[in-house]
Amino acid sequence: MSKRDYYEVLGVSRSVTEDELKKAYRRAAQKFHPDRNPGDAEAEVRFKEAKEAYEVLSDGGKRRMYDQHGHAAFENGMGGGNGGPGFADVNDIFGDIFGDIFGGGRQRGPRRGADLRYVVELDLEEAVFGVEKRIEVPTLVACEPCKGSGSEDGKVETCKTCAGRGQVRMQRGIFAVQQACPACGGRGQTIAKPCKSCHGNGRVQQDKVLEVKIPAGVDTGDRIRLAGEGEAGPPGAQPGDLYVEVDVRQHAIFQRDGNDLYCEVPIRFSQAALGADIVVPTLGGEALIKVPHETQTGKLFRLRGKGVKSVRAHAPGDLLCRVVVETPVNLTAKQRELLKDFESTFEGEHGARHSPRSSGFLDGVKAFWERMTS
Repeated sequence: MSKRDYYEVLGVSRSVTEDELKKAYRRAAQKFHPDRNPGDAEAEVRFKEAKEAYEVLSDGGKRRMYDQHGHAAFENGMGGGNGGPGFADVNDIFGDIFGDIFGGGRQRGPRRGADLRYVVELDLEEAVFGVEKRIEVPTLVACEPCKGSGSEDGKVETCKTCAGRGQVRMQRGIFAVQQACPACGGRGQTIAKPCKSCHGNGRVQQDKVLEVKIPAGVDTGDRIRLAGEGEAGPPGAQPGDLYVEVDVRQHAIFQRDGNDLYCEVPIRFSQAALGADIVVPTLGGEALIKVPHETQTGKLFRLRGKGVKSVRAHAPGDLLCRVVVETPVNLTAKQRELLKDFESTFEGEHGARHSPRSSGFLDGVKAFWERMTS
């Protein structure tokens, strides 16, 4: 079977740059590496094909020869050995791609326990003033009978396979890689008599109960880190951390925006027209706002310092009350008559002065129709 074109193998053009070539090889190596495709003969062939193509194209001299003569340039020893720059680059890239998979010398001993995330729901008042919450977190904890050692009698031995390093060096063709020791699972130690409760794992599944102090001023999305309260690590490893994430429930009266609070305050038509003193709720008790006469719906009244003091702020925000004029319902006969008499006072040429917005709207509509029909 004839060899495929090296540029075609890596899926690049003949004008490919060095960086683009390296990225193309990374993609091919990740996709077809035998350890990621066990038992797949075709993937193994494609991996070797990509490696060979990169070795040639990453070497400036070899690439020029290949561009001129194709595969014939490397038959009968024309291309020289594999000691050039291209060979070194292949090893570098292989280490970049598979270093984390096989250890790459970065990890020694067992990994720490996993970090955990727990979402706690709070009422607005709890988030503003702080609260202590009791939570239950399903997790892996250290086995009590063996104290997390995994050994029934507490005795452990240095692993003979890795000499206690937790890793072994393996040769894969021309590549030397490191991976967790298969004999001890990366611990560096072996157990002669595994604990019957945890079967030598050193950890058991359990609901961990914690009392979490939530500071005042937290908001949705804030996180509290509890160091060492995550998943227990395997024997000899540190536990992970627990991150408690805050989710504040919707409030019946207030909406929070940063340090400010907003609320809608319904008022009667007569209060808006004549003015009134209105009592409004705050998180610290009641407050009074003075609604001037002829107030329109939607007007905002700001109560300074009546908002929230967040965990990052030096001073509390404000409470903004938006008044909404409410149309009366369930009117009595007398109230209807009074309103009819009141409405009649708006008739005539002087009615517009009492409703400037309505008059302006009607004038705008009239001008619009005139333009449309002219």
